[in-house]
Amino acid sequence: MSPTDPSSPTDPAPADPAPADLLTVRGLRKSFGSLEVLASIDLTVRRGEVLALIGPSGSGKTTVLRCLNGLEVADGGTVDVDGELTLDFATRPPQRQLAALRDRSAMVFQHYNLFPHKTVLENVIEGPVVVQRRPVAEATAQALALLERVGLTDKKDSYPFQLSGGQQQRVGIVRALALRPQLLLFDEPTSALDPELVGDVLRLIKELALEGWTMVIVTHELEFAREVAHEVAFVDGGTIVERGEPRQLLRDPQHERTQQFLHRLLHPF
Repeated sequence: MSPTDPSSPTDPAPADPAPADLLTVRGLRKSFGSLEVLASIDLTVRRGEVLALIGPSGSGKTTVLRCLNGLEVADGGTVDVDGELTLDFATRPPQRQLAALRDRSAMVFQHYNLFPHKTVLENVIEGPVVVQRRPVAEATAQALALLERVGLTDKKDSYPFQLSGGQQQRVGIVRALALRPQLLLFDEPTSALDPELVGDVLRLIKELALEGWTMVIVTHELEFAREVAHEVAFVDGGTIVERGEPRQLLRDPQHERTQQFLHRLLHPF
């Protein structure tokens, strides 16, 4: 199910052999009333690579993802996807551009956000059929293949309340993959799970990373970020304070604020 394998039912267009910037964000700003949540966010993610965002609660990490998926409209800055779609938030982008941004990315939410009145299969095919106007038979075949991959074929007719948290989150990931996005966005995908359920979800995300999916992941799982991410960025106060290769940044952060955050996370008592 690699995004570079044209035979996969979930794949976007094949990537170029050489890595290139898939996502470029410059000066992204967002306020809610008088509360400034994003002061100025700059980041770049290369095709096939994983960026992990870490930082304290309220630092703006989730808002970054929501702006990248068009769930929130930024107040300023630019977002460029693959050099083909550029949104300038200095003036409110037209709806067709916001729709194009949503079509190129897919988000996996912290609390699953599955439709409670729809079965697992109906949840997965909703986006491809309703939003992307793909044939029901095609979307259904793809959904069943994805559910088989994550071991949930027998749950296709179940409703979310009949699933464990880990199963619901795997359905959430399948639902995102079914949209064939260029960019996968994960917002604390394991924070709502019981500890014994975290491993299955993290293993699935790691498999996707190894297959070459481009991802931005908000996470508090530092060891996971160390293993999976190509780069880690520490977000605080609506800005990226420090970013770097995971083993370097997590072992030897240079900025005092990053040092304080990691120390408190690793030594909570």
